[in-house]
Amino acid sequence: MRISSANELKVYQLAYELAMDVFVLSKGWPEGERYSLAGQIRRSSRSVCTNLREAWAKRKYEAHFVSKLTDADGENSETDIWLDFSRNCGYLNELKHAELTTKCREVGKMLGGMLSNPKPFILKSVRVAPADL
Repeated sequence: MRISSANELKVYQLAYELAMDVFVLSKGWPEGERYSLAGQIRRSSRSVCTNLREAWAKRKYEAHFVSKLTDADGENSETDIWLDFSRNCGYLNELKHAELTTKCREVGKMLGGMLSNPKPFILKSVRVAPADL
């Protein structure tokens, strides 16, 4: 099956699901956390998706693709630590924390696989003759 959009990637779908879970849960956190913990975890979880979309757009250039995937992986790791802070601050119970960190780790594994073997995702060069321009 040919994938035509980053939205079709399982890793993108799971990362998006995680970002939406984080958004919904953080809406109920104390007002004082709006610009600190809630803002940080929302930004990092959303950044996984945005960096994946940017990576997809850079598939013509392996180094750019890998760079954006690395950024997505870093944001995913940041989301994981914010989940720990959320649990330890009493905003997530153990069950919800385990559910979200499991998603986070699964996203990390998928990103790691893409980083280890980016070739299948890279666009093949198509040479265009000057007459075709």
